Formats: sequence, structure tokens, C-alpha cells
Amino acid sequence: MTAGSTDRTAHSLRLRWLNARNRVLASPAFQRFAMRNPLFRRTARFHANSMFAVITGFVQTKALTAAVDAGLIRRLADGPATTAELATVSGLALAAVQRLLGAARAIDLVELAEDDLWVLGQRGAALSSNQGALAMIEHHKIFYDDLADPIAMLKGGRGQGKLAAFWTYAPAAGQGQPAAADAASWQGGGDGMVAPYSALMAASQPMVAEQLLDAYPFGRHRCLMDVGGGHGAFLAAVAGRHPGLALKLFDLPAVVDGAKAKLAARGLGDVALHGGSFRDDPLPQGADVISLVRICHDHDDDVVRALLARAHAVLPPGGRLLIAEPMAGTAGAEVMGDAYFGLYLWAMGSGRPRTAADYRALLAQAGFAGAREVATALPMVTRLVVAER
Repeated sequence: MTAGSTDRTAHSLRLRWLNARNRVLASPAFQRFAMRNPLFRRTARFHANSMFAVITGFVQTKALTAAVDAGLIRRLADGPATTAELATVSGLALAAVQRLLGAARAIDLVELAEDDLWVLGQRGAALSSNQGALAMIEHHKIFYDDLADPIAMLKGGRGQGKLAAFWTYAPAAGQGQPAAADAASWQGGGDGMVAPYSALMAASQPMVAEQLLDAYPFGRHRCLMDVGGGHGAFLAAVAGRHPGLALKLFDLPAVVDGAKAKLAARGLGDVALHGGSFRDDPLPQGADVISLVRICHDHDDDVVRALLARAHAVLPPGGRLLIAEPMAGTAGAEVMGDAYFGLYLWAMGSGRPRTAADYRALLAQAGFAGAREVATALPMVTRLVVAER
């Protein structure tokens, strides 16, 4: 038997098994049997609850959004409150805030400490101090508008909705440069301009930065250049741990203009600022480590290949390139890498979720050697691939 026929046989066996399994699981008679049988009941309940959580997930998300927008999380972060007090804070009628509190309690945002005295639940307490998560809750209102009719969104092609208008720096494939590439329009600060998305990225950066700083020894390097670094939130975090490391920031000119004052306010006026587009312009030289933090998955393969080649061209022998972002195929976090970012990037109009193996292949094509993944504490938030020049 040849290798090819062996592969086909294995494929056929797996297909027969999957078909047989699915026929059994789809059978109402089996479902009733599993729920009644003590040996299967726990597993059956788990899968039933999991499926229902998927079905009701959008309602849970909207309950979360309402609890944040109504000010319940913010008020309870200051201490316990009665239902009447929360009704006053939220501007809702008593019956409406009772209904919202019930929904928030079901997803562990709030809980009753005693009769009619509310406190934050475990999830609510963790959320209350997470500015990145709170910023994403607000930002997701745009994404959810696009998802109101997901089939229409998919049929319409990438980047046809509100999310694409927000991320104007990342046009859909084949549409050329960002519509707001000139500094004057980016400085306006309206929807889709530099101010909102730079603020969003800065708010969501601390957890990512902490993961990377714990995982990678930046102190071994002389100079770090963060490409697509926005207003410098990641560089500021690095500087806090490695004050002797020289720092460079490369981003679109209007973004860099906004970064200057913010970095100076943090006492980082000596960060070297370079304006340009990594789609077209060569990267500055002088760094022995380059970071791409949540950059690559926003862009299509041709853009990423060109960017990696530009990084390879300016790094010295032995220099390192870091790719850090949520990735597809992350065990236990497939929903984040494959489902969430798969649809998000479609709506945005650019990029795709990639596995660590995808990045190793792209890095090899760009001439990098020894690309490897470095473990992070929370892979759902970010994974890290390191390659050597």
C-alpha cells in the first residue's frame, strides 16, 4: 500500500467515524437517553449549556454593554449601592434597572451582598479596572452594527461597513492606500481618524505589553523600534522596565505627530520618532530588535511579506523581529483567534487570523532564520513569535 493510499484510507475512516458520530448526536432519541442516563447526563448538560451560551451570547454581550453604559460598573466600583441608587445613576426606571441588574447578575457582573445591596461580581470587579476591556466594549458597538446581518456582511465583501470606516488606515485588498493618509485629515479626530483609534490602542495596550515584557528579555538589546507603534504606549511600558534601552517609533506621520506630546508628557522626549508608511517606505536603521505588536493580522499577506522584508533589510546580523498578537489555532482560545478576529478583520476590510506556523513560514520567506514561538502567560491576549536576522 502506497503512502497516498494510506492517507486516503485514514481519511475515509475518519470521515466514516465523524458521519456516524453526528448521526447519533443528531438523534432526538439519543439526546433523551443521554439526559436520562446517569453516566452521560453530566456531559450532556455541559454540551447543552455550552450550546445555549453560544445561542444567547449576543444577549449577554448587550447586557454587559448596558451595564457599562448605565454606569452600574463605575458606581459599584466605588462601593455597594441599593437598587434605587443605581436607578438614579443609570437614569432608568426602577423596574428597568431591576431587569438589567438581573441580567448582569446572571453573567457575574454584579451580585447581592445582602437584601437590596448590590456589589460587583467577580467579573465585574476585574472589568472595572481594565481600561482596555472597557474601551473595547465601547468600540464593539461599531462592529456589532456590521454583524446585525452577518450573511449580508459576508456577501458584500470585506470592508463594506462601519468598522472599515473607523480603521481607515487599513483598506481592503486592492483598494490602494488609506483614504486618510494625509496629515491634515488624520488630525481632524473624527470617526475613522487618528485620535479615536490611537486612544483605543493605547487603552488596550497595557495587558499586551505586560505579557510581552514578562516573556521576552528586551534588556539584551541596544535599541528597540516599534513599527506601527501609535502614540507610544508599548514603548512607554518597555521604558518603564528597561530605562537604558534606546527607543524608536515608526508610524504614519500624523500618528507620530500625536505621539510627540504624549511621550514627552511621560518623560520620554528622547524617543526617536520616524514618520512613514510601512507599506511603501523603508524602515529606519539602527535598531537591533523590531516589534510588530498587533500589526500583522490587520494586513493581507502581500503587505505582511513586504513589511517583513523591510524589517529584515534594516536589522543587523543577529537582530530580532518580534510578532505579537492573538493568533489562530490557539488551544483553548479558538473563539478569539479564529471566530472573533476572523469576522472582525473581514468587517474591517483587511488582514486575516494567522497561526504561529503561518508566521514562521512568512518569516522564512523574508530571510529570517530560527523563527520560534516564545510562551506568554495569556495566549488568548497575545502570542509571540521571535525570529533572528
